[in-house]
Amino acid sequence: MRQRGPGRPAGVLAAVLAAVLLAGCAQSVDPIERLGKKAAQRVRPHGPAAEPPYRRWGLTAPLTPAPHPAARPLAAHPAAPGLPPVVSRVPTRDPVVFLTYDDGAEKDPRFVDMVRELRLPVSMFLTDSVVGPGYGHFARLQAVGASIQNHTLDHPAMRGLPFAGQRAEICGQQDKLRSRFGHRPRLFRPPYGAYDRTTLRAAARCGVAALVLWRAASEGDGSLTYRRGGHRLRPGDVVSLASGETAALTLRERTTRVLREAQHRRLTVGRLEDYL
Repeated sequence: MRQRGPGRPAGVLAAVLAAVLLAGCAQSVDPIERLGKKAAQRVRPHGPAAEPPYRRWGLTAPLTPAPHPAARPLAAHPAAPGLPPVVSRVPTRDPVVFLTYDDGAEKDPRFVDMVRELRLPVSMFLTDSVVGPGYGHFARLQAVGASIQNHTLDHPAMRGLPFAGQRAEICGQQDKLRSRFGHRPRLFRPPYGAYDRTTLRAAARCGVAALVLWRAASEGDGSLTYRRGGHRLRPGDVVSLASGETAALTLRERTTRVLREAQHRRLTVGRLEDYL
């Protein structure tokens, strides 16, 4: 006859205790799981943050990547030996247009986000007296892919000014931009598009490789105007977007309108410095 010792009741008790503990653990895990789920929901993108960048910036389709042009000489001929060429449209069959921005009056942090998220290879032509203390904004733009170019120290109409004055305006801004950004710009845009042969001589003396004008301009209401040729964007067009607080639309809104028109014409945005 087997002796009935304390082992069996103890085993039963242990099993009951284990079941209770397991049930308690299961109950204690559930709130933690719920907390983790809530935390995940907080970081999960909702609304605009979940949209692709192109939709967030008002486009219906992503921008087509620009082709990578091979290394090449200047795409425009100089006005005379030793003088830089003047460019308003790049002679290329690549389906690209070039976005250029003047002065530096608007310093919208969201424009930096737009350039970064859409990977826009924009060119910023800066005037020292307009930028004022806002060079940090353009350093952030440079960090996300924008190039920094010259638009004089004080924004005068260059045509008719003496050589010394034109050289001071161009070379002075070359020096300012080099001290701010670590390089001397290769491109120069004369204010108002006004220049003469003296401007070309002064630009050459300051190390400028090309004077950049424009064929298309984005007005304050977002409409595009054209200086010559057909009234539509064409491959190689340089587009000017002047900044100004009096514009009806922001620089971001006008940029979106230019991008929509470019996409409508089956064009994308190229890097101007790759062609000049």
